[in-house]
Order: sequence, then structure tokens, then C-alpha cells
Amino acid sequence: MDNPLTHSERYAAADLIKWSSELLQAAGLAPERANTVAEILVEADLLGHSTHGLQLLAAYLRELEAGSMTTTGEPEIIADRGAAITWHGRYLPGPWLVVKAIDLACERIKLHPVVTVAIQQSHHIACLAAYLKRVTDQGLLILLLSSDPAGKAVAPYGGLQPLYTPNPVAAGIPTLGEPIILDISMSTTSVSLIGRLQQAGQRLPFPWLLDNQGNVSDNPADLLTDPPGSILPLGATDLGYKGFALGLLVEALTSALAGYGRSEQPQRWGASVLLQVMDPAAFGGRENFLRETEWLAEACRSNAPKPGSPPVRLPGSRALRLRAEQLEQGIALYPTILPSLQPWLEKLRISLPTPLTTKK
Repeated sequence: MDNPLTHSERYAAADLIKWSSELLQAAGLAPERANTVAEILVEADLLGHSTHGLQLLAAYLRELEAGSMTTTGEPEIIADRGAAITWHGRYLPGPWLVVKAIDLACERIKLHPVVTVAIQQSHHIACLAAYLKRVTDQGLLILLLSSDPAGKAVAPYGGLQPLYTPNPVAAGIPTLGEPIILDISMSTTSVSLIGRLQQAGQRLPFPWLLDNQGNVSDNPADLLTDPPGSILPLGATDLGYKGFALGLLVEALTSALAGYGRSEQPQRWGASVLLQVMDPAAFGGRENFLRETEWLAEACRSNAPKPGSPPVRLPGSRALRLRAEQLEQGIALYPTILPSLQPWLEKLRISLPTPLTTKK
């Protein structure tokens, strides 16, 4: 019999959400919080962000078991000025906190043209792209930024010592058709991808790292030497000063605005978060906004490519197409995800969901 953890099956998204929620509940999360975390993790896999979806579930279960992810209570309100809110996240589950903040922002947008929520000391918030569609579906514009004050992987441009995290910036832009969705780190790659490739004994596709002597490298192991190497800022060795500048901007908009960051030298895996929701109707008008974004989207799509090359693809279009396909045909999980969860299935006595199809 084939080992179900190494075979390439497809699973219904709803079944994966129910199953991962059951695991999180067995580890100590209340049902509503577990369901929200599970929905965000599965949404990431639907969009093809497999390093930041259910791949994180085993790590989240470890954090729950160790007590490093808080299971009960609410975020502490540090400041609330109507359109500007700051929370102490108390290391509550990051996906649950961000969804709660989005719901608050979308409610208050009825009173304010822009609503901003800053969160300090959240737990890890998973894939930023997984949150965007729930806002753009309401005709609203969203910005979402995150950093981890306890993490060090990217060196400042010209330096050798890792100092800050990849610091992703995500945005969801409504159009008359599908939204433009972007989720981009301010570094050349992510820590999760490096970890995955190292585990598989593979190299990066390009020299996106520096070893601890300042030499460019495509070897994931160079990030874990003593002293460690670093991930290059977005733009790598030639234009990395731009990625460095953007990385600092994310630090200011997340940790600095929320009031807690690297100067505190935290040791706990977490996140500083900035979330901003904007209502186009409060500015130049929703109809005018959508006319502009749709014109730009279509102008990009119809821009002639080099002969023999594929057409221009807008940010998020491939992810949204994959999402639609996987909602219909089932999610094909990355091969390492289920094996990483096997010990938890046994410990928590939770069974795998039934696959929809099996690829031979």
C-alpha cells in the first residue's frame, strides 16, 4: 500500500480547514480561533504560497504546546483614536489577530476614510496575501506589512551581520474584475524557502545570500553557519540599497509605530504588524478609482510582450487562478507538509482528511 504521506493526493479546502482546526483545538485553541487560523493557512495553500500555509501548522502546534502562543484573552488596547488603533497582541495567534483587526477596520471605515491598526507582540501571522481578498471583495484597498523583532536574517546593504527580517509588504487593490494582489518581501527570498531547500539538499535558483565573509552564495547552509551569513536585501548586490531602504520603512511602519521592536531585544517568535484599510469612495470616488485601476490592469495585460514570450501577468493573477482551480479540484499539498504533521496526528489522535483524488 502507498504511504499516504508521500503520495500526491488532493484535498477539499473545507476538509483541510476542518482538519487543521481540529488539530489546533486539540492543542488548546478555542474553536473560533482555531477555525480562523486554519482558514488563513489553507487560503495560503490555495494561492500557492506553500511555505506559509499548512507548512506552518506543525510549528504553530509546537508553539501552543510550549505555551509560546497565547490561547486565551483579547489583545490589549494601547491606543484608540477611532481611525488609528494600537494593540498589544499578547502573542495571541497571529492570523486570528489580523482577521480581528481587518474586521474592526472594515467596520470603522464606515466612519473614517482610512483606518489603521498597528499591532505589537502578535504571534506569527502566516501568509500576508491570504488576508487581502476578504477586503478587496468589499471594494476597499488594503495595505498589510509585517516584521519579526526577534528575527535576524537580512543584513543592511553593505554589511555582513544579519539584523532584520525579510519584512513583507502586501496590498490588495480592487478593480472591476479580479483584484491586484501583491505580497513581496523586502529581501531576495524568505527564511522559509531557504529552510525548505536546505532540508531537501537543494540550492537556491540564484545567489541570493551572502556567506559570513561577504561572498554571494546560493547555498542555504550559508545562512546557518557560525557566525551566520545573511539574506541579501531585495535588489541583491547591485540594487540592494533600494531593498534595504524599503526594509527600514517596514520596520518603522510596524515595530516603531506599534511601540515595540528590536531595541527591546525580544526572544519570542512573533510579529509587528501594520494594517491599513482605505475606502476609495472617500477620496476621488469609488467609480473613478475602479475606472483607473481597471484601465491600468487592462493596459498591462494588453502590453505586447517579446515575440514567443508569455503575456504580461498582473500580480496575484496566477495565484487567483490557482485558487479557483484548487477550490474546484482540491488542494495539492507540498510533499513535506503532511509528513511534518504525522507526529502531531499520532499525539493528538487526529486522522487525515479523506483525499478527493490520487495521482498515480
